[in-house]
Amino acid sequence: MNIVIIGSAYPLRGGGIATFNERLAREFAKQGHDTTIYTFSLQYPSFLFPGTTQYSTEPAPQDLNIKVCINSVNPFNWLKVGRELKNLKPDIIVVRYWIPFMGAALGRILRSVKKNNHTKIICIADNVLPHEKRIGDEQLTKYFVKPIDAFVTMSKKVLSDLKQFTNKKAQLVVHPLYDNFGEAISKQEARKYLNINDEPTILFFGFIRAYKGLDILLKAMKILVDESKTKSIVLPKLLITGEFYEDKEKYFSLIKELGIESLLILKTDFIPDSEVRYCLSAADFVIQPYRSATQSGVTPLAYHFEKPMLVTNVGGLPDMVENEKTGVVVDPDEVHVAQGIERLYDLGEAHFIPFIREEKKKYSWQVLVSTILETG
Repeated sequence: MNIVIIGSAYPLRGGGIATFNERLAREFAKQGHDTTIYTFSLQYPSFLFPGTTQYSTEPAPQDLNIKVCINSVNPFNWLKVGRELKNLKPDIIVVRYWIPFMGAALGRILRSVKKNNHTKIICIADNVLPHEKRIGDEQLTKYFVKPIDAFVTMSKKVLSDLKQFTNKKAQLVVHPLYDNFGEAISKQEARKYLNINDEPTILFFGFIRAYKGLDILLKAMKILVDESKTKSIVLPKLLITGEFYEDKEKYFSLIKELGIESLLILKTDFIPDSEVRYCLSAADFVIQPYRSATQSGVTPLAYHFEKPMLVTNVGGLPDMVENEKTGVVVDPDEVHVAQGIERLYDLGEAHFIPFIREEKKKYSWQVLVSTILETG
């Protein structure tokens, strides 16, 4: 089949969505489909982008057909791209939807495509309602969903949110493993590469935004410090990897206030794909102290590297982690996060590994591709 994926990809830098789209394109190609990614020449205006740069510094992938052509804020561009895709007549368009800001551009492009009476449009919906709400979100999402034929979601929360906007067919699929970052290496090798000490270490991974609860985790570390003075517990270092997508000074002020500087390892620049495996391999456990969530790309990443997790009981996170088998599930506050970290170390990594190895079998790109093709 002739398949087009619309969404972030190189030269936009990695991160969950771009990495996902490129891996999905490879799976379609592996199964014999002619696959092209249509990505953004302008994804976000600079004043809307919270990071340092939107563009990758890594080499271009040589095995993918990527067309850089969509301008998210230029209506004339939307009409041009829409006409091109309408005339191309792909059998299936897979479009990613993760933020209502994209609703106008993608909705206009897809309305043009529908006029060819051939192309099936399948949306992979990461979020229907955003984590940080803005005026116009619901109107943009309503505009976007109209030309979609069917949806695929990766969490029950998004599936439920979707029902507020449409009754079209929607399938739930587990988020596949991010298996494109290479294999795990020893903790000692990873820690040496990162230039950190070989000692107990937990990991917070990904862009730093308010809903991800890093402040909760920092307060939990302070609780562990205080408890370590009166009882024998493992007091790990906290490796924080990922770029600040909001004001970093409030975190630095909190760290100073808590007096936990010596426990933190800060690598708060953007983590390129080539370094992801070192960050994951260096950790004993992956900590996701989120305040809210739909699904998380960090969870399948942790499964790939066979790292037990702490997740909070919000959104779709507990659907992906079986308590005290593949990780621990706790309430989203510092007391319970601290207790959860203690529990991870009490049980020990070896306790979780057999459960993780069994669970990760479910996280298949083949299943996702089959679902898209059957839905289309």
